[in-house]
Amino acid sequence: MRYTVDERGYYGKFGGAYIPEMLYPNVEELRVNYLPIIESAEFRKDFEGLLRDYVGRPTPLFLANRLSEKWKASIYLKREDLCHTGAHKINNTIGQILLAKRLGKQKIIAETGAGQHGVATATVCALMGMECIVYMGKLDMERQRPNVERMRILGAKVVPALSGNMTLKDATNEAMRHWINNPTDTHYIIGSVVGPHPYPDMVAKFQSVISEEIKNQLTAATGNPYPDYVVACVGGGSNAAGAFYHFLDDEHVSLVGVEAAGKGVDTNESAATTALGRVGILHGSKSLLMQTHDGQVIEPYSISAGLDYPGIGPMHAHLFETNRVQFLNVTDEEAMNAGIELSRMEGIIPAIESAHAVAVLNKLELEEGDVVVVNLSGRGDKDLETYIRWGKY
Repeated sequence: MRYTVDERGYYGKFGGAYIPEMLYPNVEELRVNYLPIIESAEFRKDFEGLLRDYVGRPTPLFLANRLSEKWKASIYLKREDLCHTGAHKINNTIGQILLAKRLGKQKIIAETGAGQHGVATATVCALMGMECIVYMGKLDMERQRPNVERMRILGAKVVPALSGNMTLKDATNEAMRHWINNPTDTHYIIGSVVGPHPYPDMVAKFQSVISEEIKNQLTAATGNPYPDYVVACVGGGSNAAGAFYHFLDDEHVSLVGVEAAGKGVDTNESAATTALGRVGILHGSKSLLMQTHDGQVIEPYSISAGLDYPGIGPMHAHLFETNRVQFLNVTDEEAMNAGIELSRMEGIIPAIESAHAVAVLNKLELEEGDVVVVNLSGRGDKDLETYIRWGKY
């Protein structure tokens, strides 16, 4: 219970369910039913079967030889980029669509930043024959156009969010408003470990398959399930929650979360929440978020559409406050350089989100022989336009 949620939905002082009265029946229905459903043998059979046969799990744990030689350490890449739809996001959407069907819902809504969660949601809705609406910031729709078209091909309706700076926060606001107005027949598939309880815990549980596989695969490769480091990027924090989950109580394993510093934490163009945020409430839970002195949310910035969120999930806020996870940050330039380097050294073009995790290898004090697992949360196909505009390759 030290790092996982308590019965009230809190991680230490973070979490809870701060919701409008109209949403209470929906969230309460979810809270009461999610554990009995997702822990049932029937659900586990369906969930694990789809992860295996549809998503393509287990994803490989790849020993990156040239990176390992550079750092005099064993650098393993957990290849979530090889999941069906190109990112870890589908682990969670498979779980939530199965849950929604068991709750008798007919419609699905979602929000998305980089588009990977939107594509994963549209994919499982097509698979299950359910109506799908995805909210996405207008700016993100422009810089992630291939994913917008993928969602449309899959049959989803993509609705632009036009408020704020037209990115992930604003898309989440719009999805929340839709849910408030359609409380009975609609399930909201939240894509990260954010939102009111039970979403953070539920999403973390669905994504925990990542760290479960890492332990099994490291044991097969090295005879030891424990690496020295597990590294993952953090926007809201779903891939990091999954990569860390089964190592949380293994205190000898160093866990590293990597946030987007954007143009630098001193430039007012950043998304590094642990460096710049303080306690507040956003999208239904208490956590750390970037805000002005009078509580107005500060618009985040990152070259990565999936990391420019002004807060982190409550689980990560607790892990930061208790020093269980070391949070570092990486600038746009550092991330882009790492993405190009990984492409050249290992033949893998990473999502720019994942490139932030790779970039932090430059900031760790690695010792010869250390074993490091970097969670490669997504592939870079969707980011080709950004790589092209960057041009430094």
